[in-house]
Amino acid sequence: MSLRARQPTTAAPEPQPPPSSTSISQRALSQTLTSTADLAKHLPTGTLLAFQLLTPIFTNNGSCDAATRPLTTALLLLLAISCFLACFTDSIKSDDGKLYYGFATFKGMWLFDCYDQKNVIDLRKYRLRFIDWVHALLSVMVFGAVALRDRNVVSCFYPSPGREGQEVLDIVPIGIGLICSALFVVFPTRRQGIGYPVTVTRDNTD
Repeated sequence: MSLRARQPTTAAPEPQPPPSSTSISQRALSQTLTSTADLAKHLPTGTLLAFQLLTPIFTNNGSCDAATRPLTTALLLLLAISCFLACFTDSIKSDDGKLYYGFATFKGMWLFDCYDQKNVIDLRKYRLRFIDWVHALLSVMVFGAVALRDRNVVSCFYPSPGREGQEVLDIVPIGIGLICSALFVVFPTRRQGIGYPVTVTRDNTD
């Protein structure tokens, strides 16, 4: 007599409960904050590092008084100016392979550490352009958005914001971040900056 093999029975999968609106909103907020934090990549590394190191010291970990609040304001202004000016820096390679850094001007580029320009290519193609001013303005706006997301800065200038003030502090930096992120994509820059590897080759017709 042959025995029929018993087929294993599989239980029907239980229906998954629909995700709650709270978890969806928390996930969306987390993704938005992550995208805003990624905007820090558009800031100069030295400026961002100085901001992260000096802000807790100048703000006394968010507990500002009559002395530390003006100092924090001056620090933020200096760092914003640094972000603005860094957008006009560039780096080039000469014919002999040496790397030079400079500052873009209306006539070309002024090199910091080049005293013999025989092997340097034509610097007039590195002159200031409209896109440089756009990126400088966007960098300042991104720095402002990053500063408004910093707990020490917010606690220094707005220790106890009201409901509407807290909504502004939550919405404005995210809005600035999304707009600047889109504009950085629409208007890319070819400036190398200082301290970054030269990854873009520009022809002489630029």
